Amino acid sequence: MPENDRLDGCLDEIDLEFVEREATPRLLMKLSIQLHLAGLSLSNTVSFLEVFGVDRARSTVHNWVHKADLQPKSGRSPNQVAVDETVIRIDDEHYWLYAAVDPESNELLYTKLETTRTNALAERFFAQLREKHDVDDAVFLVDDATPLKEACHRHGLDFKYERHGNRNSAERVFREVKRRTDSFSNCFSHVDPATADNWLSSFAFAWNQLI
Repeated sequence: MPENDRLDGCLDEIDLEFVEREATPRLLMKLSIQLHLAGLSLSNTVSFLEVFGVDRARSTVHNWVHKADLQPKSGRSPNQVAVDETVIRIDDEHYWLYAAVDPESNELLYTKLETTRTNALAERFFAQLREKHDVDDAVFLVDDATPLKEACHRHGLDFKYERHGNRNSAERVFREVKRRTDSFSNCFSHVDPATADNWLSSFAFAWNQLI
């Protein structure tokens, strides 16, 4: 699919119903949201707007991204699901990011940021994933982490241990998330966990549009 077709499709799916009084043209708002989620820093996104004579603060663009409340599409039916977890830092605190990826398409199916890593939270993540997608017949690819295997057992899901192979799709997503948070420290500095969780969902939306 041509790059401009994918970009147009992504822009069409960005809903600006949250806008009440905003002088910025909606197309520029959508482009700003997309550019930031695709990798442009807030400062550079503001500079992009200035080219069109629009003067906005970084916090304004930040608010556009979060108020758009972007989410990956529901209703997928993958044959396999790679599930993994990794540590995400918000200021000086550590949180756990759970993610499910379709290794065939590399699409992010669902992400959730949690305060810790427990069997109960892993089980809840799988429950929420099952609500969003038709994954009951999928084979789950997990590492040797006990919470993930226990969650599969409790939900009666078929799973297999895989250290590399198709499970690497989840690792690629995590590398990109960490590259973004390392490069743009304003993303996960001085924000609450709910805001970070919302940004990760928005990132998943943009990731699926651009892969």
